[in-house]
Amino acid sequence: MADLTPAHSPDAVLRHIGPHADLIIPLANGEPVVLMDAIEAHVDHLQGVTVHQMHALHDRPYLHGAFGDRLRHRSYFLSHITRPCFAAGSVDFVPNNFSDMRNLLRDYTTDPLVLASASLPDKHGYFSLGLNADYTSSFIGRARFFLEANDQMPRTFGRNNIHVSQVEGWIQVDRPLTEVQPAPITEIDRRIARFIAERIPNGACLQTGIGSIPNAILSELAGHRDLGIHTELLSDGVVDLVESGVVNGVRKLANRNKVVGTFALGTKRLYDFLHENAAFELWPVRFVNDPRVIAQEPNFVSINATLAVDFLGQCASETIDGQYYSGSGGQADFARGAMYSQGGQGFVVLKSTTKNDTISKIVPQLAAGDVVTTLKNTVDKVVTEFGVAEMRGKSIRQRAQALIAIAHPGHRDHLTAEAKRLGYL
Repeated sequence: MADLTPAHSPDAVLRHIGPHADLIIPLANGEPVVLMDAIEAHVDHLQGVTVHQMHALHDRPYLHGAFGDRLRHRSYFLSHITRPCFAAGSVDFVPNNFSDMRNLLRDYTTDPLVLASASLPDKHGYFSLGLNADYTSSFIGRARFFLEANDQMPRTFGRNNIHVSQVEGWIQVDRPLTEVQPAPITEIDRRIARFIAERIPNGACLQTGIGSIPNAILSELAGHRDLGIHTELLSDGVVDLVESGVVNGVRKLANRNKVVGTFALGTKRLYDFLHENAAFELWPVRFVNDPRVIAQEPNFVSINATLAVDFLGQCASETIDGQYYSGSGGQADFARGAMYSQGGQGFVVLKSTTKNDTISKIVPQLAAGDVVTTLKNTVDKVVTEFGVAEMRGKSIRQRAQALIAIAHPGHRDHLTAEAKRLGYL
């Protein structure tokens, strides 16, 4: 019978970290906070250790370069925590598509140790990685694990369970999870949401994210039927649609009747709803975000936000004025998957302006240094509060015309003049 006894101290993890070690940490609430505290507290014993993680939620001295090369962070998606650290040079950043994270970590780490937060083991000796599957679940059985079992972590189902015999050790903690409250929905958000909701057929399979516009879209779907969810991020908005029966997944081809995601981030209401809820499954991101998997679902609808769109339809979703803000995440994965889905649609959403309507987000050309996240050859539909611009199959002239039509009225004359200057009109 497996030994279900946790380690007495989080310091026990240090025995498994050698010189120049690679540590793989899940994103968001998957981070084992107490284990990371212990590692920082004993940093003098470390040499050249690298932490690999997407979207960190917890600020730490090592992120700011407090320990030099003894302990350094390698980010794969910048958060509000790591963004200023990257700008200051104390955090490294690796461009990537979320679907490729497992391959990157497999190919560019050596004998990695996965440190993850988890649920308590069940009576059979199985932990669940709780709110996460992401890239870490792909390493179950393929890498060393040391777990932080949290009394408050929900037990979830899918491909994110690991037996006690497969871990180097574990500790038990009781600490609250980080919550992200739903962003307030504005009238502009609702206008954008209505344009999208009216184009979503009953029985469609959806991918959407977190934020005021995704929340508005989900709230506009209350009258739909038989929707499915196959998304990287599970947020609070999904709960209402599942409880009301709008989302049941009966028309999905893969994981029929199941809501599928790769991680969850929201409020305690979401976390409690996920606990031991067999309707939800968390799968590795290499499956969830694989465009080939996404494309198999008919009528797949992808909804992602961007920061700027140029006349060609190029979407800059991770930089502002040439400075890195976040990362690619899964936007390109789902845009390509929706493109190949029979009846699929890929929506890219943004508010038409910023800074009190003084700056248009529809631009003639992207700013110097801006990074293209969704390619001009992939983009399908661009949506602002003024309408929907159809990009797919359209000429550059047609694209410029359509984008100017959904730009803020106060900027349309200037945009038209710029389009003529560039020879697009």
